[in-house]
This record gives sequence, structure tokens and C-alpha cells, in this order.
Amino acid sequence: MRITVDSHRCVGAGQCVLSAPEVFDQDEDGLVTVLTHRPGAEEQQAVRRADTLCPSRAITVHED
Repeated sequence: MRITVDSHRCVGAGQCVLSAPEVFDQDEDGLVTVLTHRPGAEEQQAVRRADTLCPSRAITVHED
């Protein structure tokens, strides 16, 4: 799994951070940042949940 984000689409809802705090954070403007672009197996379900919950569809999960 690989993650990309589009910070221009992000609205700062924070669902990603709540779902997968080991993988996502928010910058000083409240926009999504990725802590690790290739999460481990134990984090992948939380990342998929964050992708689903993102209201602006700023997260893209690439299944490798």
C-alpha cells in the first residue's frame, strides 16, 4: 500500500488523523500531512477507513 494526498483538496476535517494517527497529521493550517507513505500491515485497515471518511477525497490509497 502507498498513500498520496492532495492538500489543495483537504478541508481540514481531521478524520484521517482520528482514524490513523500513526500515518496522518495536520499542519499548522489544519491540512493533511502524511507521516509515512507506506504504512505497515497493522495500519492499513485504519488508512482505508481514513480514505473512506475523508469528506474532500484528499486521500488516495494505491494498493500495490
